[in-house]
Amino acid sequence: MPTAAAPNRTGNLALILVAAFMVVLDFSIVNVALPSIERELSMAQAQVQWVVTGYAIAFGGLLILGGRAADLLGRRRMFILGLIVFSLASLAGGLAQDPVLLIAARVIQGAGAAIVAPAALSLITTGFPEGPARTRAIGLYGAISSVGFVAGQVLGGVLVQLTSWRAVFLVNVPVGLVAAAIAPMLIHDTPRTTGSHKLDIRGALLITATVALAVFAVSQGTQFGWTSPVVIAAAIVATVTAVAFTRAETRHPEPLVRPGLMHKQGLRNGTALAFLLGLWNGGEMLVMSLYLQQVLHESPLITGLVIAPQGIVGFTFGLLGPRMARRMGVRRLLVVTGAAAALGFAVLTRLPAVGYSPVLLMVMLIGFGTAGTAFGSIVIASRGMADADQGLVGGMINTSRQIGAAVGAALLPAIAESVSHGGGVSGYRAAMFAATLAALLATAVAWHAARAAQPVRSPAPA
Repeated sequence: MPTAAAPNRTGNLALILVAAFMVVLDFSIVNVALPSIERELSMAQAQVQWVVTGYAIAFGGLLILGGRAADLLGRRRMFILGLIVFSLASLAGGLAQDPVLLIAARVIQGAGAAIVAPAALSLITTGFPEGPARTRAIGLYGAISSVGFVAGQVLGGVLVQLTSWRAVFLVNVPVGLVAAAIAPMLIHDTPRTTGSHKLDIRGALLITATVALAVFAVSQGTQFGWTSPVVIAAAIVATVTAVAFTRAETRHPEPLVRPGLMHKQGLRNGTALAFLLGLWNGGEMLVMSLYLQQVLHESPLITGLVIAPQGIVGFTFGLLGPRMARRMGVRRLLVVTGAAAALGFAVLTRLPAVGYSPVLLMVMLIGFGTAGTAFGSIVIASRGMADADQGLVGGMINTSRQIGAAVGAALLPAIAESVSHGGGVSGYRAAMFAATLAALLATAVAWHAARAAQPVRSPAPA
């Protein structure tokens, strides 16, 4: 009955959004705690970076496998399993007294997140019929993701300042375990993919190695140097495994990623937009944090508060975005949001050298563009796809965004450092110019998608 279905669907969505918020929050909440972790555990700067890098490699490398596992083994089952793994790894990280244990816990935490993220997104895209209902649900998902990323900066600063760095890990534990406990009661599982229910193990190993090595090479390029034998070797092996994966998938009877899927224009455009979004978002957050603390000499808490309007605007867009999409179309909306992000970054190329400036309010425009691009990329990628592939679609979208974030987090700070040579504001302005180019490229992709989607008019009869 409609009256019974609505509360179940509402409960499903609420729980999925809580889990999505927790996973996204963990991206940025730990960054604020790195200096405290470095001091208390007596870690070298290169070593403490692995607290972030280990999570990024495991998360990015396992997303596609996690998405396909959700399709084959059950989305609710994998969602619950991922929450448990994520929560227990958070507990281990919060209690760690040894750097090796902390880094290992972060790797396992990333693996848990790689199971939760695509399962959560596919539970939305299969639990809501294609159309306004699904668009509204994806809008809320994008809103929670936007506010969660920025909330991590603020909450991390509060927790570290008032308690200890351990709190940024332990805060996940009760939320994750309670969510896993009540998931069987609230989430109605969707049908699994019919067939043998066997994962393409060879394809899974190859794509995991490809993405993990690519993320490693990009994230460590600034650490070891781009011409370092380690970075070059990782890039070469990633290329070889990518070629091997492509060949293996064309010959496997039940491939992890069917080659024909990439012929879907919506999926191609969605993954391209997710990559560009990750590039500017991952790089901008890090560069703005460094700029506010190293140039303006603000505290971590004030830094988070300055960036917070970006998340607030992103959350607001998540609520209003579906209505805007109905009026102007998702692809046209993507053109507008990409252009808004590009304009915001263009203004930030005039970052002040001292003191707070109204120029920094442009993070609100970037928040609008970021949330809109995140929302729209998911909608166009999942539209028209079979339910049996929605977990994989979620994995591909998240993988593209994660690789983009790794590229942005390495590229934009490297630009800032090379231009300013360790001092001044010119490097940060140059980094914002690079982000402007990424947002303009996303606008061009959206413009092309919008033109391609226009119906061809038949000529008038003679």
